[in-house]
Amino acid sequence: MANKKPTILVVNDDGITAPGIKVLLEEMQKIGRVVVVAPDSPQSGMGHAITIGRPLRLDRIDLYEGVEMYKCSGTPVDCVKLAVNKIFKGTKPDLCVSGINHGLNYSINVLYSGTMSAAVEGAIEDIPSIGFSLDDFSHHADFSHCRPYLISIVQQVLENGLQKGVLLNVNFPHSSKEIKGIKICRQATAKWFEEFDERMDPYNREYFWMTGQFKLLDRGEDTDAAALANGFVSIVPTQFDMTAHHAITELNSWSFDSDRKHEE
Repeated sequence: MANKKPTILVVNDDGITAPGIKVLLEEMQKIGRVVVVAPDSPQSGMGHAITIGRPLRLDRIDLYEGVEMYKCSGTPVDCVKLAVNKIFKGTKPDLCVSGINHGLNYSINVLYSGTMSAAVEGAIEDIPSIGFSLDDFSHHADFSHCRPYLISIVQQVLENGLQKGVLLNVNFPHSSKEIKGIKICRQATAKWFEEFDERMDPYNREYFWMTGQFKLLDRGEDTDAAALANGFVSIVPTQFDMTAHHAITELNSWSFDSDRKHEE
């Protein structure tokens, strides 16, 4: 990296016009060459969805001066796939950064997040990848306090690299909190308890609107939830290998003999 500026792929799930991605690409321009590929409309909560039932469109746009930008009709993961296959064409960027998401992606939310899934797809492609999110869902969220940490975290990844199959999930506290520093954390245990608001459309057909509450089930002080609550930037090393390695030994002790006769 000392002899040339790195190439950085910037993606998100809030859409190419979201304020969060503007902040991220502006900071990445200070470090290297930036290529932006982002959805043409908000794709929050898409997880690792890909588009297979309809064609994808990828259009070059001039939204910000000096930035190579493309809007994609697909999901955040589609954006990464198209970038790797059609824009970089056999080469790969030195880094993939996703965000900055309007809203936290800590704890179990990492599974639902389009922001994090884009970063996961980058890691699957062996690209060092980071997902960034802020504790503020507002379109007019204040990202100013995130800027110096973006640079610091990205530079550390570029200098030190990441282990194969590992990416970083970074969450920032709300701008109303003074950031005390960075904490390396584990993912907190939590769950969404959904409710479905039942309604009727003008044709008297039933439909549902999902609501619910996010409940933290983990009081550990080493979690991303605890770090954010105490004013720290949380960094969780995340992997896409979902194997429960600790369960393999136990499962190997089970009998899967399909010919075994069972007593009635």
